[in-house]
Order: sequence, then C-alpha cells, then structure tokens
Amino acid sequence: MIIIINGQSREFNTATTLSGVLSELSLDGKVMAAAINMEIIKQNDWKTCVLKDGDKLELLDFVGGG
Repeated sequence: MIIIINGQSREFNTATTLSGVLSELSLDGKVMAAAINMEIIKQNDWKTCVLKDGDKLELLDFVGGG
C-alpha cells in the first residue's frame, strides 16, 4: 500500500491507522495536526482512522517563534 506523506511516497505492508503511521515513523507526540486528502482528522480519531492505498497524508507540527 502506498501513502503519500507530505509529498513523499511511503510503502506500508498492510492497512494501517493514522496512529500506526505516526508510530512507524517515530512521530508519536511530535505531530500536532493531520489531514488525509485535505480533510483534517481530529486527534481523538487517529487510532481508528484507517488509511487507504493512494491517500495523501499531511502531517504538521507547530513551531513557535518571534
């Protein structure tokens, strides 16, 4: 299964959840917002949101500055 993450193709062997992707990429606790195919996914739904082949996933974190 191919998922496009922040513009780069990544291959996964099996269907996975958004939370599973973050865990596999060692991004647990680092991502503040996520969108699949331009639709924002609430953090409460990350464990149950199953990604499909060809989905476009955007992962965002917030950086403070001044």
